[in-house]
Amino acid sequence: MDILTLDKVSKSFGAKRILNEISFSVPQGSIFGFIGQNGAGKTTTMKMILGLLKKDQGEIYVAGEKVSFGQNVTNQYIGYLPDVPEFYEYMTPFEYLILCGKITGMSKNVAAERAKELLEKVGLLGEKRRIRGFSRGMKQRLGVAQALMNRPKLLICDEPTSALDPLGRKELLDILVQAKKETTILFSTHILSDVERICDQIAFLHGGELVLQGNLEEIKSKHVSNDLEIEFQNRNDMQEFLAQYEDGEEFSSMGVRYEAKTEKEMLCMMQYMWERNICPQKIERLEASLEDLFMEVVGR
Repeated sequence: MDILTLDKVSKSFGAKRILNEISFSVPQGSIFGFIGQNGAGKTTTMKMILGLLKKDQGEIYVAGEKVSFGQNVTNQYIGYLPDVPEFYEYMTPFEYLILCGKITGMSKNVAAERAKELLEKVGLLGEKRRIRGFSRGMKQRLGVAQALMNRPKLLICDEPTSALDPLGRKELLDILVQAKKETTILFSTHILSDVERICDQIAFLHGGELVLQGNLEEIKSKHVSNDLEIEFQNRNDMQEFLAQYEDGEEFSSMGVRYEAKTEKEMLCMMQYMWERNICPQKIERLEASLEDLFMEVVGR
């Protein structure tokens, strides 16, 4: 079952076309990477999914129900984490989640149990400080807890790691992987390494259109790289190899990265090393990265 479906959705601001008939579906129980450069139209798409911005054409469905601008009935199924979440900073995290629970119709006891459960998941259980004293990473983790408070079917995360340090990014990504056990996640970002780490499905947004989408592993398997990393046992062997294959590039004291353009060229290279008794420690065929795929599809 698909939790979210966009069918030929378009949006313009004046004469500028932001989205041009984009269509994609987010399967239940997945982490869906919605990828694009800054300004590509990701946040515009999020706002239309939430019914906060009027689309020019097309249809959007959440949990099988049509989304209508200004009538946010489908938002009962959605939890939302913006890139910079805002809070009542005079509250503690527990007090804030209790308030969020009450707003959605929870009793105080149910809200308190759910708040404790989520604060433990995001590493903030027992935190007594007011939110104003939180770091950016702590606020993002609290934002995830707030977005999950009402057990949504779809969690939308709009650039959640863009301003975090490496440790904060790791903590938040780990939390999202755990959250996948209870909800589906639409993960909007321009940080490709984050997508490779946690996403099952992806869609690349570029120039107002989706230029690549599908299962991440299947996409990567169809774009096998011809780049090889070869690690030698000594520098003499490496220098002899580079004398023959001048396009090779050193990446370490004993390692060379080389692009074998064809399978035949790869076999000839291995035969060359065998004939000269060069025994490498390792030969690894590199997998195409998301950055490689993105550059390929946008023609750069």
